[in-house]
Amino acid sequence: MKDEYLNLFLKRRSVREYKSEDIEKEVLENIIRVGMNAPSAGNQQPWEFIIITKREILNEIPEIHPYSQMLKQAPAAILVCGNPECKYPDYWVQDCAAATENILLAIHAEGLGGVWLGVYPLEERVKGLQKLLNIPENIVPFSLLSVGVPKQESEFIDRFEKKRIHYERW
Repeated sequence: MKDEYLNLFLKRRSVREYKSEDIEKEVLENIIRVGMNAPSAGNQQPWEFIIITKREILNEIPEIHPYSQMLKQAPAAILVCGNPECKYPDYWVQDCAAATENILLAIHAEGLGGVWLGVYPLEERVKGLQKLLNIPENIVPFSLLSVGVPKQESEFIDRFEKKRIHYERW
């Protein structure tokens, strides 16, 4: 694997502190473009995305999601939603998880930082975000990602553990 690709994957870290710099709409849309190119069961693509940049909304989300305090300083967030009324309803969660990971990698590739904030399956977070963002009942908020320019560079930590690899059988 080429070093540039390895660096993209290995150096990505969850970022929770941001500079007060806005993120251009085009950059956010390109990040979502990468999310939309994630694999999905039967190519069903059961996802929808909401870009949030309004300060009053970003400040209100922590009242619904207690671990999203960083949104009070983040210039943007992306909500990944899924539609369980899709062709393969047992797989929408996996599909949205793949889109979420692609988005995290795209955020990092853009020189930005982000963190995956779990929403689904916690009912109070799902219902709270549906209400706040006027999301139809049949669409389920899955994950929320903060996006911003990191206040500091994250240090690389190698998490490789050979003992977790099994060949042919356990």
